[in-house]
Amino acid sequence: MDISLIICTRNRCQKLARHLESLRYIAFDRPWEIVVVDNGSVDETAAVVRRFIPTASAPVSFVFEPKAGKSNALNTALRIARGEILAFTDDDCYPAEDFLRRIWSAFSDRSVGYITGRIMLHDLTDLPETINESTTPRSFPGRHYLYPGTVMGANMAFRRQVLGNVGGFDPLFGPGAPFHSTEDLDVGSRASAKGWIGRYDPEIIVRHHHERKAGDLASMAKSYSIGTGAYYMKLLLKGREFKWFARGLYQFPGRVKHWYGGAFFWRTIAWEATGAAKYLYYFTRGR
Repeated sequence: MDISLIICTRNRCQKLARHLESLRYIAFDRPWEIVVVDNGSVDETAAVVRRFIPTASAPVSFVFEPKAGKSNALNTALRIARGEILAFTDDDCYPAEDFLRRIWSAFSDRSVGYITGRIMLHDLTDLPETINESTTPRSFPGRHYLYPGTVMGANMAFRRQVLGNVGGFDPLFGPGAPFHSTEDLDVGSRASAKGWIGRYDPEIIVRHHHERKAGDLASMAKSYSIGTGAYYMKLLLKGREFKWFARGLYQFPGRVKHWYGGAFFWRTIAWEATGAAKYLYYFTRGR
């Protein structure tokens, strides 16, 4: 199996149905599979997947992971996925027809351990957040600090060897976990710390249909800022990356201005500090 396409979902059966329908249009002439992990849904998720399986254009593995947290679901997927390359997207995204072909081509360079791609806004009335529409390719050397937004779970892929090398996803991060975001950034950062090279390829495209509007900005800013603060504290405490930690703090003002236009500047400082303190608590308790 060359590529496993992994999707984790929870109680979003209507979005999942639209997402699965979009997978029918993927054109890839090498062996690939679809792995769907239901992270404890109580809606019609299972029925949606079971209706899809007989008509899917690739083999489908469907597993139920009752332990809450997207990273727990992702780690379950890693245990059953068979692909050499593990590609990830979300249940509210629509991959381009050449999505897997572009991913496979990006990994033709054996030195590349992980890639991320372009995330377009599907509905132009949605909030222009959790996207990356840059058309400029980028490369991330090994042992390279990854700033927030560099690696995004809606469009990323790793060599199986890389995720094994870093121990998979951290259950403290991701939706349903103590820190509701940055599970993608965290695993990419740990891959970089191991010396793996990463790339941003704008030709690998998904469209994100997240359906959040302007009124959702404050709650999004809070959630992502708390996760970012935890990410920085983990770099300092567990990764022992003081320079990366300091660089994140140095870039903070410009990053907030870029994302939110300064509207939440002081609140974002408080939220990131809260995330850092909360991670310190978990780290201390764990030790």
